Amino acid sequence: MSRLYIVPTPIGNLKDITLRALDVLREVDLILAEDTRTSGKLLKHFEISTHMQSHHMHNEHKTVETIIQKLKAGTTVALISDAGTPAISDPGFLLSRACIENGIEIECLPGATAFVPALVNSGLPNDKFVFEGFLPVKKGRQTRLLLLAEETRTMIFYESPHKLIKTLGHFCEYLGEDRQVSVSRELTKLYEETIRGTAKEVLEYYINKPPKGEIVVVVAGKNN
Repeated sequence: MSRLYIVPTPIGNLKDITLRALDVLREVDLILAEDTRTSGKLLKHFEISTHMQSHHMHNEHKTVETIIQKLKAGTTVALISDAGTPAISDPGFLLSRACIENGIEIECLPGATAFVPALVNSGLPNDKFVFEGFLPVKKGRQTRLLLLAEETRTMIFYESPHKLIKTLGHFCEYLGEDRQVSVSRELTKLYEETIRGTAKEVLEYYINKPPKGEIVVVVAGKNN
């Protein structure tokens, strides 16, 4: 019986991939990729020719059992996402759970993930924090925000650029305009930036300068 390797990939700067990750991607029999076109560029850059198979949020429920059978048959498999560590707001949880249920070993390599540098460079307390990922789009959003208004730990969110202004507006409404916020955009990339200030100040900044790229929002907990 083989094992599943969970392999983080760069969130922007290709130099952030580890030597160990490259070794694993070269040595396994199969790479499961969220988007084979995106991952194909990464593999081509590092001259890796391992066979890839699509594994994403729209097909993972259907493909998990087939992958488990391959693992049981001795196939070595690596799971990657488009960027960062699989299963962190990306596919991966269902497969890792199925591996555990079937007694298949999982080895998760350390590596790139967007929320850690965003948290550290926010300047907000990071001894205790809660990762919220993406807020609900519609149903349950208000309920979640009301609960988070009482959260005392630093909070981390992922957000898309076209929804950032709406989310910052909700932070002003539910958490207060003076709540400290840090928005990190395009981490590790050429136009990386971090904007810090009150929720109102950061909202006004992005109203005047519409955001682009991948975004991580870090918000101070209540009374911090």
